[in-house]
Amino acid sequence: MLERMGLAVMRRIDPETAHGLALKALTAGLAPLPGQITSDRLRTTLAGLDLPNPVGLAAGFDKNATALAPLARAGFGFVEVGAATPRPQPGNPKPRLFRLTEDRAAINRFGFNNDGMQAIAARLAKRPAGAIVGLNLGANKDSEDRAADFARVLTCCGPHVDFATVNVSSPNTENLRDLQGKAALEALLAGVMAARAGLPRAIPVFLKIAPDLDRAEIDDIAEVALSSGISGIIATNTTKSREGLRSAQRDEMGGLSGAPLFEMSTRVLAQLSQLTEGHVPLIGVGGVGSAEQAYAKIRAGASAVQLYTALVYGGLSLAGDIARGMDALLARDGFASVAEAVGTGRGDWL
Repeated sequence: MLERMGLAVMRRIDPETAHGLALKALTAGLAPLPGQITSDRLRTTLAGLDLPNPVGLAAGFDKNATALAPLARAGFGFVEVGAATPRPQPGNPKPRLFRLTEDRAAINRFGFNNDGMQAIAARLAKRPAGAIVGLNLGANKDSEDRAADFARVLTCCGPHVDFATVNVSSPNTENLRDLQGKAALEALLAGVMAARAGLPRAIPVFLKIAPDLDRAEIDDIAEVALSSGISGIIATNTTKSREGLRSAQRDEMGGLSGAPLFEMSTRVLAQLSQLTEGHVPLIGVGGVGSAEQAYAKIRAGASAVQLYTALVYGGLSLAGDIARGMDALLARDGFASVAEAVGTGRGDWL
């Protein structure tokens, strides 16, 4: 009841202000948190990481790693913070976050606003024990060598995280998505993997891709993923598409996330699953707002899922609800584990 009332109040406030207040409420201990949610069915392994459940928090909710302790108790199996860039940057001018309530979606054009890798690394160094925490790596907008920025952030922050994500798929930094091209991506990942080799321990490195890719581009990404040594692919980031939207703010510039992204992102996920044949773990992101949708991502080929925008409409308790619901769905269909269900419904999306 209190969470529903809080959500109703938050939706009357400017979205970015509401997001900041939500983070402050979390860190102040004002949000009820369920603690770890797990079971024999939900426990799973992702690129060597032992997860209590496969429901993760996507990057962007806690950009600056300021709410790690409460997020570790919020029911997520793993948490990704960031994106972090080498130098602090303010991001794009406000307003830059828009609710599309009729579509249960959001558009953002933040532009990697963050406190910079040094400040974020200091917070990550104090993260709660036992939590699986990763960092989304970004590049400064005015960088002369964006590819090198990813390696710099990994070198700085890598000792304090369990995994890192190379984010070349944000639509809000000009020309960033050009780094998804085969030659550019191979060079970028070579630099990142060299940086990983210099860390005290070799953490998994994931690649986050856009949903707005044609089949040839998806083929190239699968090939690079298999040859580069990366640990997994996160499919997908936000989309530039505005197809089928009803909300008044549908034409705002930026990346669209939330419910309208579900089908598009799940089809990309299934295609990658087919191309990589289980050799590269996949994390399904885009439009996950229920246990049924999370389960569909698993059956399309994901080993784990992440959510963010759905929290705007369902509240933080949604993570636990989805984890518990997925447990029930796995039991209903006779699966003893998440791993048994991965890819069993892939054909529905091809």
